[in-house]
Amino acid sequence: MIPSIRTSYNQQFTPAQYQAFLDGIVADTGVVPAFRIAETPVFVPAALSSKLVQACEEIVDVLLRPDFKAMTKDAIPPSLKVPHENDHPHFIVIDFAVCKTDEGSLVPQLIELQGFPTMLAFQEVMARRFKTHFNIPATLSNFFNDLDETSYYQLLRDMIIGSFAPEEVILLEVKPEEQKTRIDFHSTEKNLGIATVCLTALIQEGKKLYYLRDGVKTPVQRIYNRIIFDDLQQQSEVLGEHVNLFQDLDVEWITHPNWFYRISKYMMPFIHSEFVPKSWFLHELPVVPADLENYVLKPLFSFAGQGVLIDVTPEDIDQIKDPENWILQRKVKYAPAIATPTGPAICEIRMIYIWQDGAARPILVHNLARISKGKMIGVGFNSKDTWVGGSCCFFEF
Repeated sequence: MIPSIRTSYNQQFTPAQYQAFLDGIVADTGVVPAFRIAETPVFVPAALSSKLVQACEEIVDVLLRPDFKAMTKDAIPPSLKVPHENDHPHFIVIDFAVCKTDEGSLVPQLIELQGFPTMLAFQEVMARRFKTHFNIPATLSNFFNDLDETSYYQLLRDMIIGSFAPEEVILLEVKPEEQKTRIDFHSTEKNLGIATVCLTALIQEGKKLYYLRDGVKTPVQRIYNRIIFDDLQQQSEVLGEHVNLFQDLDVEWITHPNWFYRISKYMMPFIHSEFVPKSWFLHELPVVPADLENYVLKPLFSFAGQGVLIDVTPEDIDQIKDPENWILQRKVKYAPAIATPTGPAICEIRMIYIWQDGAARPILVHNLARISKGKMIGVGFNSKDTWVGGSCCFFEF
């Protein structure tokens, strides 16, 4: 999106460089990615960088409202509430489509947000490998707030491990080796020294949790949570015996599972910004828009794009039995903003925040990008294209 850098990158690109880049990722993580990694990063010009940061900070201002918990009290399904919710999330991710105004300037539009971690460790690996194998100008950065590789990982250690011993902190997931994000689990283990543990491997004694580390029963003091709880609920019966995480347990959560629901699509009707598409809870919709083709219907409780209706009809709205669990959102038109040797591509940019205990507000630390040439943006929808897939951004400030 920075024309001079894009042109230079495309001209200098070779398949051998790309293969060396992928091989470097495997060498760093010990894992072959389970999703396609794009041939290119995204080069974000200063004007768009500024708008992205502004959009994020406007959203953060909503999170800081003193009535935020009251405002989002219905965001958590009663069957998914977990005890001991803390005052704020430790991680926030905010996803934007890159769009164009009528005048032709690039502008972000909010797509989704979550009070949940993303691929925090792997994104640093990917960015570092792009810088190793390609000519990425030193004037651009994948980090924010003056962070670098060393200070970024120190921040992650402080956030995730805190005052505990690394062996007392676990990354918790359901069947982690079957997850597409498993490369991040391995990167986290390597860089932070904590173990990835499947829910079915937890041992409960009273309110205490344990796991076997090299055959030794080890206490779990803190959980770096990667489980999406509505997904867990759907799988619960086929998982076999496992600890019930909805009970009162003597453990700290990073971040607490309830924040996944509070900071989600549920927030969108409350955010009033030029960078946030107009949204309504379906049961509060004053009138069905005459131009429904310009709207998308989203279930509040789903993930990975499941259940989203892109081409909405009045009949679709009439058939919704639980309108309080859906939002109608004005459609976002992605701009074909990235020029590639095999045609223009669209992209989505995820801005990653960390909120330390005791801090007045969260800080922006890193990013993730997804590049696509199809109707759907997720990395799972681009298996036949090139110059698409998971990526990262380098920002001009």
